[in-house]
Amino acid sequence: MATFLYRLGRLAFRRRRLVLLAWIAVLIAAGIGASSVSGTTTDNFTLPGTQSQQAIDLLEKEFPQASASGATARVVIEATDGQKVTSAAHKPLVESLIADLQKAPQVASVADPFTAGLVSSSGSIAYAQVTYAVPQADITSAASDALHEVADRGEQAGLNVSLGGDAVLEEEQSNAAELIGLLVAAFVLVITFGSLVAAGLPLLSAIVGVGIALCGITVASSFVDMASNAQTLALMLGLAVAIDYALFIVSRYRTELRAGHQPEEAAGRALGTAGSAVVFAGLTVIIALAGLSVIGIAMLTTMGLAAAFAITVAVLVALTLLPATLGFAGNRVAGGRLTTRRMRAAQRDRRVTMGVRWGRFVTRHPWKMLLASVVGLSVLAVPALSLRLTLPDDSMAAPGSTQRVAYDTLSKGFGPGFSGPLTVVVDARDGDDAEAAATDTSAMLDSLTDVVTVRPPVFNEAGDVALLTAVPGSSPTSQETVDLVAEIRDRSAAVEEDNGTRVMVTGTTAVNIDVSAKLGEAMVPYLAIVVGLALILLLLVFRSVLVPLKAAAGFLLSVVATLGVLVAVFQWGWLKDVFGVDETAPIVSLLPILLIGVVFGLAMDYEVFLVSGMREAYVHGAGPTEAIVTGFRHGARVVTAAAVIMISVFAGFLLDDIVLVKSIGMGLATAVLFDAFVVRMTLVPAVMTLLGERAWALPGWLDRLLPNVDVEGEKLRHALAERDRQMSVPAPSDQEPAAPAPLG
Repeated sequence: MATFLYRLGRLAFRRRRLVLLAWIAVLIAAGIGASSVSGTTTDNFTLPGTQSQQAIDLLEKEFPQASASGATARVVIEATDGQKVTSAAHKPLVESLIADLQKAPQVASVADPFTAGLVSSSGSIAYAQVTYAVPQADITSAASDALHEVADRGEQAGLNVSLGGDAVLEEEQSNAAELIGLLVAAFVLVITFGSLVAAGLPLLSAIVGVGIALCGITVASSFVDMASNAQTLALMLGLAVAIDYALFIVSRYRTELRAGHQPEEAAGRALGTAGSAVVFAGLTVIIALAGLSVIGIAMLTTMGLAAAFAITVAVLVALTLLPATLGFAGNRVAGGRLTTRRMRAAQRDRRVTMGVRWGRFVTRHPWKMLLASVVGLSVLAVPALSLRLTLPDDSMAAPGSTQRVAYDTLSKGFGPGFSGPLTVVVDARDGDDAEAAATDTSAMLDSLTDVVTVRPPVFNEAGDVALLTAVPGSSPTSQETVDLVAEIRDRSAAVEEDNGTRVMVTGTTAVNIDVSAKLGEAMVPYLAIVVGLALILLLLVFRSVLVPLKAAAGFLLSVVATLGVLVAVFQWGWLKDVFGVDETAPIVSLLPILLIGVVFGLAMDYEVFLVSGMREAYVHGAGPTEAIVTGFRHGARVVTAAAVIMISVFAGFLLDDIVLVKSIGMGLATAVLFDAFVVRMTLVPAVMTLLGERAWALPGWLDRLLPNVDVEGEKLRHALAERDRQMSVPAPSDQEPAAPAPLG
């Protein structure tokens, strides 16, 4: 691989104009494609095999008019100044709004608040439940516009009208988070390189790569149901990873220039060494993200594949566009006017860097640093024992948004459970008496303490399937509602036994509970798959048994400590005002799985970039402790800069008002902080110091079985050294000079 990348780097350097034009053409084509499609996104979850999904499938067949899989919207109407929506001044207007909703495009049915009992006891709040004939992903702009026009007309007439439900599309978010991340990244790159030219190349690579990836995802959303947060995740990871990968290669290019190589040769050598690590690191992230598809949830699959596509583009840009831009920059990348005397001394190895001093400190006190790292992360992980999962709903919408206002207004007028009613389906197609079964089910629901309302059963045309609605007394994301769904399912067994029927619980709340439970169950197997993959990949890279085990253990510590921090902030409310968390709630069930996949890839990035330098020194004859310090000399500054950039990009998303985006940003930033600085920079050298020679031990039979992937470019260095030796041998006076020996 290293030899191939060496040739690729030199080719891209020589053909820089062609490579640059090709990437510009790809970017323009992707932009045209994205602007010419009308892709849609969705937050719908489907999980075949669960009781809630089986009930939805039955409702589609027996109650087609209910449009069980169709999108829904809640139009919440509140009279101001103590007035009532039932008054003579407001009721005709509300009825007119309902009539407009019934005529709106794609609407299947509208529940009239005055005839369906959807007016609060105070009479000041009412809501209309709008059911669409199509799922959320198929809602047209005309249907969305009609919904908002009704709300606007009510507002103009003096009512407070807000919209909730999955049919209400999210408003466009600002790009403040991305801009802040880019500004911080630019600052860190300038400090790291001391050169505006060298700092600009990673940013240029990231902008091109992210632009192509986001346009590609937009095009894909016109063919598949894309998760609404897929682009956000792709943007987060694409920006951070693209900058990091370019940072590693540019840093190696500068090192090769200082070693006396010509720019083209330096580009080839940089790609053959650092580029190999970039390919491996990128593959780990791609595999981990694409592996999310094995869980079987379409929304999670699209998020994982979209982010994996962004990483793929970032790797390709780093391997082709970056060496081409190095061709335009040439020797100007090597130095800059912004360097200090201390930086120049460190570049010439005339000054001991902070990374070397830290490496020596850790190797002198390995037991203390190991215990401090493990105990510290373990304490932070304690809150993770209380982890509860949920799916995002309108209660997690941005404060002040129409969805959040609708949720809060409904809770005020009808109670917190009114926004998440439970749909109970009584399937008596194989029973004797559907009416008796429905009556028994209704009585059972009435007897439950957390059920405040049970609406009368509605039967299908055949009269053998009944539909009941139970309104919980607790909010849809509360543990009480989770317990209520479990209790209904437990007590349904008695009804089923007495009447020969089947009772199922569904609805958005029940679906969310089932999906969250499924994601919670999938977390441990997915974690096992990821850790197993880490062990295999690191075994191939470092040809050691203990190094992969240590890396996997450190990764697990990073993950559980990060989950502990998320629980403490978002679920318990610690420091919630500092981080702008409006109210506490269970952790979004997508987050732990995403965190495992993403952090795995990033952890392997730092492991490869730091430990490969240690292995390189060890292979060249350095002692175990000396090899650790040498690895810090070459990699600590770059890994630190890369980690700071990633943390800055991810932390910028804490400014987002959406809880899911905020929690993803905080989770990823915290995980990188723990993994880069506590695990890779502290725990790893401490453990390797204690292991000594044993860290690099590999049984002979396993050594013979494993292929040599040569991530460090050792074979390439030998080939280049042999070529240089042959070129330096003087030819006899009567012969032509010796031709360079071919590589590979």
